[in-house]
Amino acid sequence: MMTLFPGYYWIGTDPERVGGKPHIRGTRITVAFVLELVASGGSLLQIQAAYPQLAPEALQEALRFATEAVGHSQPLAPALE
Repeated sequence: MMTLFPGYYWIGTDPERVGGKPHIRGTRITVAFVLELVASGGSLLQIQAAYPQLAPEALQEALRFATEAVGHSQPLAPALE
């Protein structure tokens, strides 16, 4: 079962999916994969064209999550239910 990170609608983790890595809700696309696509020169429009199941808000949120994750000295943790 996916557990969302506090303050995020699209980003969560599930130990049964993609090794528990943070990923976009309803997909197996990890935040790290989105970063790899951007780092290799892909624009958000190109990424969305290649992965039409991704809402534009999901891509934006993945980038926001990554930005916050690298800015913290402690790893981000999912919300406890």
